[in-house]
Amino acid sequence: MQIRELTRDDLPSASTLCMDAFMLAVAPSLPPQGVETFSKLADAAAFAERMAGDNLMLGCLEDGVLTGLIELKEGRHVAMLFVAPDCQRKGIGQRLIDAAMEHARGDVLTVRAALSSVKAYERYGFILTGEVGEFAGLIFQPMEKRLTSI
Repeated sequence: MQIRELTRDDLPSASTLCMDAFMLAVAPSLPPQGVETFSKLADAAAFAERMAGDNLMLGCLEDGVLTGLIELKEGRHVAMLFVAPDCQRKGIGQRLIDAAMEHARGDVLTVRAALSSVKAYERYGFILTGEVGEFAGLIFQPMEKRLTSI
């Protein structure tokens, strides 16, 4: 299992992985607008645009195949974290969170977690930080993880 920064060549696979996991675990609980919004965010061209900005994208590869990815926005916010459906519950998500924390800037890592992924983020050490919210049909739970002890 290798964790490395994604390249533009990885983005079609990244888009497919995100959509596969999203459609299975998240989409059934969202209105059509949320599915449409996410589809636009997970498009390879949208990934490329964010990659050109201040977003770090790390992937987990096994035998050259992308099995998971994390997108860290501005060094402080988990914008995406997905593991291929057939690779879940094997520690890939935790390894991606750990790798992202090495690149974090600041004392807190935040996420707007899909409701179906709240338990996973709690296992990664995140706590609830507010009320469930909605943006463009995407329903989320704000969470955060402290990176330094107080």
